[in-house]
Amino acid sequence: MSIAHLNPQQREAIHYLDGPLLVLAGAGSGKTRVITQKVAYLVQDCGFAPHHIAAITFTNKAAQEMRERVAKLLPGTPAEEFQISTFHSLGVRILREEAKALGYKPRFSIFDAADCAGILGDLAQNIDKAALRRLQAIISNWKNSFISPEAARPLASDEHEKKAAQVYLSYAATLKAYQAVDFDDLIRLPVELFEAHPDIAEKWQNRLRYLLVDEYQDTNACQYRLLKQLTGLRAQFTAVGDDDQAIYAWRGADIENLRRLPDEFPQLKIIKLEQNYRSTVRILKAANNVIAHNEKLFDKRLWSELGYGDPITVSACQDNEAEAMHVVMKLQAHKFEHRGKCSDYAILYRSNHQARVLETQLREQRIPYLLSGGQSFFDKAEIKDITAYLRLLVNEDDDPAFIRAATTPRRGIGATTLQALGTYAGERHLSLFAALFEQGFAQRLQPRQLEALLEFGHFIVRIQSRAGREPAPQVLSDLLQAINYERHLYDQEEGRVAEARWANVLELVDWLNHKAEEEHKTLIELTQTIALMNLLDKNAGDIDAVQLSTLHAAKGLEFRHVFLAGVEEGLLPHRESVDSGKVDEERRLMYVGITRAQRSLHLSYCERRKQAREFIPCQPSRFIAEMGQEDLRFSGGKHASTPDKATGNARLEAMKAMLAKAASTDV
Repeated sequence: MSIAHLNPQQREAIHYLDGPLLVLAGAGSGKTRVITQKVAYLVQDCGFAPHHIAAITFTNKAAQEMRERVAKLLPGTPAEEFQISTFHSLGVRILREEAKALGYKPRFSIFDAADCAGILGDLAQNIDKAALRRLQAIISNWKNSFISPEAARPLASDEHEKKAAQVYLSYAATLKAYQAVDFDDLIRLPVELFEAHPDIAEKWQNRLRYLLVDEYQDTNACQYRLLKQLTGLRAQFTAVGDDDQAIYAWRGADIENLRRLPDEFPQLKIIKLEQNYRSTVRILKAANNVIAHNEKLFDKRLWSELGYGDPITVSACQDNEAEAMHVVMKLQAHKFEHRGKCSDYAILYRSNHQARVLETQLREQRIPYLLSGGQSFFDKAEIKDITAYLRLLVNEDDDPAFIRAATTPRRGIGATTLQALGTYAGERHLSLFAALFEQGFAQRLQPRQLEALLEFGHFIVRIQSRAGREPAPQVLSDLLQAINYERHLYDQEEGRVAEARWANVLELVDWLNHKAEEEHKTLIELTQTIALMNLLDKNAGDIDAVQLSTLHAAKGLEFRHVFLAGVEEGLLPHRESVDSGKVDEERRLMYVGITRAQRSLHLSYCERRKQAREFIPCQPSRFIAEMGQEDLRFSGGKHASTPDKATGNARLEAMKAMLAKAASTDV
């Protein structure tokens, strides 16, 4: 395997096998290349079997990219042999195999955030959506910190935490009764399992003999414990991370996991990757200047051979409307001038609410864009309600679909009834649907409770029978009418909201009907052959569009040209972070934003920002000053650079004229 194209530090990281290794990989320093080349080196040169190596990362996208790269390096090795996955996928694999030891059936259900919110809402009672989200976040953080329901009670310090501690125990019991787990359990339960059963832990240590962990700075307390359990005494692992990009403390990530590695593994080797293959010298210089204001865990300074590059522009705008217009006009002018593609550009911002005015401007200028982190059509509650019925028609063993369909709309099937059904199904290793028809289960319920369940079960059987032979439009129409879903929406929501949600349901129905007629398929065939949950997911790589994204969602990505909007005090750094003394994490977020840019970087801020119906005066972010002045070019406002005469309105008018000229010639 030729590694001549790698730098000396990358080569050293790939070849080092004498103990635990920490690779401090700066932004754009080729860390994925190091991980994938090391997997290939372990297999080809060191005699490791592919299934004895685990490469673990945080997103499905990153895992897929790694799998594709390793497959190219090791052609002929079946893809399924590579243990390259997310933490949660690894957790699922462990739990499916060892379910019995924890009292679960191997085909336990995995509930998504919406399913879990429904359970918590029932348990908490009379709680609004914002409070419910807070409740869910508190319990999630406890689970990620490996804090049990019993241990949480004395830790609760305010009314929200006390409420969360009250429902945490019932929530855990309800999930267990349903033979279900939530997303956080996929890490927490393997840790519990390995602590309670050292023999099972040893089995997995022998199976996964070398671990490579990506984005190590983003691990939480539970993930750290799982990794320590899997590596065991051998400590054969490579952790790849960057303390300068630790931006997920709000969801439980703990930078202390990086800090404590040298103490817990005294023989730890540290290799720094400081050559950046992404950005120009000017962009890296600004990034280094900003991050230097943070206390360093490990000293590191990025450098590049990609040339000095263009100055970084900083634009002061009158307000958020003017900022959106300025950013979009400047982007258009830059694209025209450099003959670029829309996909070369990203507009990044600190908070989701900043996207709306930018979207409006992009639409007005007919510029195609993709919005990261926006809600998918199939993530909407009303769509998930209807698809739960469709999933159940196709697969009776789909327990989460059963629970959602059985309780939406309400039909007299309560939590107690479902818990009894879940307990019986777990004992008999059956799905909830199969269990409800068993004589043994009938003896455990009051006749009234059983009647509601059986009525639902027989309804599904009837619709299922019709869905396999009758035209899809008729069956769908009858299904919606039978469950009276439109009335359910109007009972639950205020008129306009209910109307919008019902319109979404009708859009789904129209889409399915059109597909059924076009492909001559029954509803069963249609649901079997189409992955409903991914219908509207587009492959961003295939679309020429500007990327709109929060800074958090942009981590790991790169773009030729980056516009960073709203770089002002109160937004970046965020006011809450300033008030709570967490400016360091906000500075790392700014560092992540700067280092997304390959060729050019454009910052903007408002002199006043509209909030509700009033304008609030704004100050430029402290991070702009921290970038250093010599590579920045200011326009607009009192900081305008004197040499740059085409500023403010004159610059905007010049852009408009250039674009108008382009439009008239581009016919």
